[in-house]
Amino acid sequence: MARRPVAVVAAIVLLVEAVGIVLINGILATLVDNQNMSLADLDPGAMVVGTWVMGGVFGLYLATCGVLCLVMGLRDRAPGRLARILLISCAIVHGVLGALTVGLVGWDAFAFLMVVLALIVLTLVSYGKEKEKKRGTGAENGNGAETEAPATA
Repeated sequence: MARRPVAVVAAIVLLVEAVGIVLINGILATLVDNQNMSLADLDPGAMVVGTWVMGGVFGLYLATCGVLCLVMGLRDRAPGRLARILLISCAIVHGVLGALTVGLVGWDAFAFLMVVLALIVLTLVSYGKEKEKKRGTGAENGNGAETEAPATA
């Protein structure tokens, strides 16, 4: 099945995005520090530290999601409950950021975020059927074929 390459591609994109986020926040922190900027009388040093921390935390979050996708792709197994929740939250974050990015940054950034969102969702959906197959959805007859339950009104 083609789910293994999708998970690996999603992992690579998320890891590259994590590095990019840390670099962008590092550049922003350096600019704030060099120009001694302040916003609403906030301490410029606090703004620099906050920018670095935000970049590091968000980069770590994206890297964790990327590693989870990579493990899914290499093992070819569905993620556990916590990993699935983390990947779903990552997809939601990309959707919200994509909606905000259209007006603030432009359509190119929006397209990138939607591609990452599509890769995450495709990875989750492609590994979603595995549990249903194991559990079975109906009763099996003697031949191993599933029978449907009688319809109720």
